[in-house]
Amino acid sequence: MSRHVLSLLVEDKPGILTRVAGLFARRGFNIDSLAVGPTEVEGFSRITVVADQDPLILEQLTKQLNKLVNVVKIVELEKAQSVQREHMLIKVRVDNHSRSHVLEAVNLFRAHVVDVSSEALVIEITGDSGKVNAFLRMLEPYGVKEIAQSGLIAIGRGPKSITERSIK
Repeated sequence: MSRHVLSLLVEDKPGILTRVAGLFARRGFNIDSLAVGPTEVEGFSRITVVADQDPLILEQLTKQLNKLVNVVKIVELEKAQSVQREHMLIKVRVDNHSRSHVLEAVNLFRAHVVDVSSEALVIEITGDSGKVNAFLRMLEPYGVKEIAQSGLIAIGRGPKSITERSIK
């Protein structure tokens, strides 16, 4: 099995996310990451799905997704041909001694402190999964108290757009 990133352009209608996720669930496929948001065109949303699947099974799944009424277009985004980012908030335990070490790591990874208290920092980091996971490993010795992570978002490189010629 290999990791696949699908970008779906869908009409922004109630229930479309449930139908897309349900299609995966009915076939017993796990979704590793799921992110949804509006596009630059009013009335349309983009769903980014990350799944580890055999390419042939994924092809069948893509054909079934295309049959859903509100799905306009599906594109598989190859890592080399797209920009892929994750967003994470990390609450890490700090004291007077460890605070400077944690702040060094924040600067090294170009992350941002978004909340400060006497016993914890909330740090925001954005980047590819390798960067985000490396930063998390660096913080573990200090005591990670909580993590909130978005699903992967991705967009194709170059001038082409998923909405180009897809919306009439």
